[in-house]
Amino acid sequence: MTVVDIHPHIVSRDTARYPMSPIGGKRSDWSHDRSIELDTLIESMDAAGVDKAAVVHSSTTYGFNCDYVADAVSQHPDRLTGVFSVNVLEPDAPAAMRHWYERGLTGMRIFARGSTLKEAWLSIADPRVFPCYELASELGIPVATNATVKMLDQIETVVTSFPKVPFVIDHLGRSDFSDGAPYENAAPILSLARFPNLYLKVTTNNFRESRDGKSDPLTLFPKLVSAFGADRMAWGSNYPASQGTLKDMVDLANDCLAGVSQADRDWIMGGTALKLYRALAGEAVSA
Repeated sequence: MTVVDIHPHIVSRDTARYPMSPIGGKRSDWSHDRSIELDTLIESMDAAGVDKAAVVHSSTTYGFNCDYVADAVSQHPDRLTGVFSVNVLEPDAPAAMRHWYERGLTGMRIFARGSTLKEAWLSIADPRVFPCYELASELGIPVATNATVKMLDQIETVVTSFPKVPFVIDHLGRSDFSDGAPYENAAPILSLARFPNLYLKVTTNNFRESRDGKSDPLTLFPKLVSAFGADRMAWGSNYPASQGTLKDMVDLANDCLAGVSQADRDWIMGGTALKLYRALAGEAVSA
C-alpha cells in the first residue's frame, strides 16, 4: 500500500526569504508553537511510513505567497507536490494559478475560513471565482476548500456548475457525528455523495472526533464509505497543525478504519490521493 498524506503543512524559519503575510493579518497559533520545516517533514514521513505528500500551503502564515511550498516540491519532486492558494476574487487569479502550477503545485485550495478567520471571507460560489474553476478544469487539478456543511448551498452550486473539477471538502466539512448511528446529524455531508466529482478529506481531527458522543469509528467510516465509495475519500494528517507525531496520526487513521476492508483502506490512505494528484502517481503534468 502506498501511503499519501494530502494535508501536511510546512513553515520556514527563514523569514527574510519567506516573509510572514498571514491571511486576515493574524498568524495561526500552530505556526508559532509547533511548525516544522521541510527537512522535518521528510524525516517524519520516513518514520511514519508515508511515501508521498501533497503539501498544503499555509495561508495563515504566508497568505497567497506559496514560494516555500514550491521550493520544497522542487527539492523532492519524487515525493511531494503542492497545493497552492491564490486570491480567487482578484481578476489576475487565473494567472497566479498558472504561475504556481508551473512551479510544480498541482492542486488548489480555497481558504474560506479557519483558525484565524472564524467567519467566511468569501463565498466559493461567487461568480468572480468561476474563472478559477474553469482553469482548474482545463489543467485537470483538484480544488480543495475548507468550506463547511453550513455552506452546503455554495458547495452544491460549484460541484454542479463545474462537473469536471474534483472538489475536495476538508475535514469532512466539520460535520457533526456525535449523535451516533445512523448519523442523522451528518445528513448534509451525506447528501453530497450524489455528486461524483465531490471528494472527502478525512483528517486527524475527524478521526479523533469519531469517538465523540455516541459516534464510533467502526460504524462511522463504513457509513461514509458506503455513501461515497473509498475512492472518493482521502487521508490528510493536518500535521503539525494538529498536535502529535505524524506516525501517531497514521496509526490513529488505520485504527479508526478497522471497520472497512483492506481494499477500502488502501484507497483512503493513498489510492485516492494518487488519483487526485497525478504528479504523485508519476504522471507528467504541463501547463
